[in-house]
Amino acid sequence: MIDKISPSVADALRGIEDGATVLIGGFGTAGIPNELIDGLIEQGARELTVVNNNAGNGDHGLAALLKAGRVRKIICSFPRQADSHVFDGLYRSGQIQLELVPQGNLAERLRAAGAGIGAFFTPTGFGTELALNADGSPKETRVINGRPYVLEYPIHGDLALVKAERADRWGNLTYRKAARNFGPVMATAARRTIASVFEVAELGTLDPESIVTPGIHVSAVVKIPRVVTQAGGFKSAA
Repeated sequence: MIDKISPSVADALRGIEDGATVLIGGFGTAGIPNELIDGLIEQGARELTVVNNNAGNGDHGLAALLKAGRVRKIICSFPRQADSHVFDGLYRSGQIQLELVPQGNLAERLRAAGAGIGAFFTPTGFGTELALNADGSPKETRVINGRPYVLEYPIHGDLALVKAERADRWGNLTYRKAARNFGPVMATAARRTIASVFEVAELGTLDPESIVTPGIHVSAVVKIPRVVTQAGGFKSAA
């Protein structure tokens, strides 16, 4: 019997090695799997390469992982905002590496990994510093139908941490509104995907048309409590 429901965050995260590339879903504060990130801090893996759209907010979630000194490099499209002081301090002091990737390229590099695409050409970044490799050498370029393009490669992950809304024991996932963002493409791009959900549905009760991430891409599911705020919204338990 297939049952991917894990009894705890710690159990789901067991075995993550130092130096792993971790894809973390979320867009700003929407869809960040904070409970899984906290579990990763407790798990203790170091020298991580983290892929996220942002570089953390405040002192919690991804920012807490950075603050704990567990991340060697971050690949993202929007590293700085008003409350990204943890990343800013680490970067300015040379304690963390940054690979800046345009947002569309980031999504497509992840999608390419899941789709088995070896590389692709994109016009985004051509003629800018983003068309350079980390060592300063130029990336491969090509003119296609009179337009210049830059060659980009997929981003593969050892682990993906995503936040979904509901799951069944097979690992099929549905998402809630903007919390969907990078989760689906990251789930396909990683060798191992762990999802936190608020509800576990009986097998066969999820509408097939609403399943965004099929269970074949999910390794483990952890149910987390939902807390209702005073304003009537929802958030994860602290």
